[in-house]
Amino acid sequence: MVVATVPNPNLIEIQDEIRDDFGWKLAADLDSAKNLRWVCKEKSWSLKTWTDEGRKQTLLDLQEQLISGPITILGAAAEAGDVRDAILAGHRLIAADGSVGVLTEAEFPDVAWNSLLCVVSDGDGDLAHLAMAAERKIPFVLHAHGDNQNQWMELLDVLQLYNTPIILTHQTPSDLTGMTNPGGFTDGDRAVCFALAMSASNNQLTLRGFRTDKIGRWTGSTVPERKMRKLEWMKRIIEIAGVQM
Repeated sequence: MVVATVPNPNLIEIQDEIRDDFGWKLAADLDSAKNLRWVCKEKSWSLKTWTDEGRKQTLLDLQEQLISGPITILGAAAEAGDVRDAILAGHRLIAADGSVGVLTEAEFPDVAWNSLLCVVSDGDGDLAHLAMAAERKIPFVLHAHGDNQNQWMELLDVLQLYNTPIILTHQTPSDLTGMTNPGGFTDGDRAVCFALAMSASNNQLTLRGFRTDKIGRWTGSTVPERKMRKLEWMKRIIEIAGVQM
């Protein structure tokens, strides 16, 4: 039986501060989340991994792997050397959205892909790289927020094509059946929050490719000034989570 995700309430509450800082509306986040859930329900005849049993099995499988050993989370500034170091240290991998592309440059590509536990994504990473993970049936932790409905719709079509296991996340205080809010904000810090909510301990986690002084090359399309503000929030969330950057 799968253990329910248990997020740190401080990592949920900070989402309200972030919305206020950027002038975003909770209603937009909630609409996106409900729409994503509705689309998955409509597609459930072909997206079999989003049935009740499919979701539970995906969560159980991931949870077992997340608590079994050291994990490297790859951020948007990740390089091939980060993947090499993680693999040589015996780590499994979590990729934050577009950072999954760094696996195409890895010295040991087969080992790298086999080490990848999941991709935490809001859909704005390079779709070709995300599709490579989807084709390999790497589970996706797919996130809904107020201004990414076009992105998650496009990515969901890819996940449906390959019947890729998915877990749905949102960033609202509402209790949405079939979805979870692990806390956090950007794909990188949300990956940290997700791992912790799934019972991984903070000393299991190593962050590679996390920078606050520049925008990582695996970042999706963004407004540079706003992205730098987002990275400061990312840093604050990771500090609250008790994980070393």
